[in-house]
Amino acid sequence: MSNSWIPSSAEAQQLANDFSTPVFVYDGPRIEAKALEAKAFPNAFGLTVRYAMKAASNAHLLRFLDKLGLHFDASSGWEVQRLLKAGIEPGKISLSTQELPLDFADWLKAGVTVNACSLNQLQRIGEALPGHAVGVRINPGLGSGSTNRTNVGGPASSFGIWHESIPQIRAIAEKFQLKIFRIHTHIGSGSDPEVWQKVAGLSLDAVAAFPDVTTLNMGGGYKVARMPGEKSTDLQKVGAPVRQLFEDFAEKHGRRIQMEIEPGTFLVANGAGLLSRIQDICDTGEKGFAFLKLDTGMTDILRPSLYGAQHPIHYIPSDNRSAASEKPYIIVGHCCESGDILTPAPGDAEGLLPRDLPQARIGDYCWIGGAGAYCAAMSAKNYNSYPESPEVWRNADGSFQLIRKRQTLEQILQNEIPLS
Repeated sequence: MSNSWIPSSAEAQQLANDFSTPVFVYDGPRIEAKALEAKAFPNAFGLTVRYAMKAASNAHLLRFLDKLGLHFDASSGWEVQRLLKAGIEPGKISLSTQELPLDFADWLKAGVTVNACSLNQLQRIGEALPGHAVGVRINPGLGSGSTNRTNVGGPASSFGIWHESIPQIRAIAEKFQLKIFRIHTHIGSGSDPEVWQKVAGLSLDAVAAFPDVTTLNMGGGYKVARMPGEKSTDLQKVGAPVRQLFEDFAEKHGRRIQMEIEPGTFLVANGAGLLSRIQDICDTGEKGFAFLKLDTGMTDILRPSLYGAQHPIHYIPSDNRSAASEKPYIIVGHCCESGDILTPAPGDAEGLLPRDLPQARIGDYCWIGGAGAYCAAMSAKNYNSYPESPEVWRNADGSFQLIRKRQTLEQILQNEIPLS
């Protein structure tokens, strides 16, 4: 939190003048620092850091991380295509998807790797490419996450092949002469070192069942503190005991297993914010609430409406006047939707929790922090026909560059075919 960049009043005015609001702003130096931190994750026999691009998918960001030496995790065939169009080498791309695309074989032949996420996917890969090297995503039976929406392991999750199905995995691989070179697990967005250590142990047990495996991918989900009082994952703390498990495995089995991790939120969450303008103010009387209405909402940031996620919100006056005394506000979005709330109660999308902010004026700004992950890439796109917001990159010298234009109404309508 303390290292997150927040625009000054003058910078907010510059951004609004140059790009209008709402506008996402990515802080290049912050993202670079987090990438280097991820590359220092403790490991015994080698590490590959794959950026989970579902967090934020702008081509400039992908190329920026590529130059820093990161590889990439794609969650759909469409993400594979975006990576290729951004100039990412196929050999740096790994696909783990709920929906295996029809043309997956062409990408695998070009060098993209894949983790089969179901027995059906493994069967399809074997039928299309017998003898090919393939990874397998296994649900180890344990998950972690602040809500059920961020937990992707355990019996309530459909992600990966249930760990008790290892005999079926081996049978399909033998039938099609598939070489299983990688085991993949991902349990969700938690930060408990003991959970990570336990899952690593379970995952290495799975590795032991496949003699050709050279890599264990531990997934991502490293929790990031967007709000004061929240706890971020300490990569060194969660990684050190896992490194020891890899060393113990090597001593017992004579196999040095390389590690992969797939951070997304960790790299970019606090590396961007959304600048918005207060476009209206209202209240519901003495026993009600005071509301700030922004020119953004679930069309840019869906997480609060989806599961009560919390984002820091900073008030920025549109001039250099001193901040007035604070008062509690409910901050709402611009959609005609009662759920378009930016200040829900923590973990309760239907609850309301006012934020204390300086007494605001229409035309002033709100900076919504922690908006780098699962915001521009995961929104209620075009609801009420609002366009996608522009994205801007902040360079180390403090200058700003446009990396995505604001969507136009013509672009929203371009695929519609009105019938006469």
